[in-house]
Amino acid sequence: MSKPSLSALAIASKREELAKVKAELKELIAMRKNMRVQVAAQKAAAKEAKAAERAEKKAARIAKLEAKLLALKAKPVGTKAIKANRKPSKVTILKKAA
Repeated sequence: MSKPSLSALAIASKREELAKVKAELKELIAMRKNMRVQVAAQKAAAKEAKAAERAEKKAARIAKLEAKLLALKAKPVGTKAIKANRKPSKVTILKKAA
């Protein structure tokens, strides 16, 4: 057997260092990918929540306007409304009872 030379030992140690760095790089890439997936999921959840809130507000606004419309339809319109809204005037007596 031949003794390993100094350059062979240096090459072997550099290969080990390179393998370690590659493993670390692989871990960092996987971590970055997981973080991107988490951020995308959070954005999607926020978007869905915002859409649900918007739909809820729209439904409330529609219900309010429908109630207003029903209230308008229930009241008399035109001359009937004018007569209904009049205040009773002071009673005047034209003839006195004898």
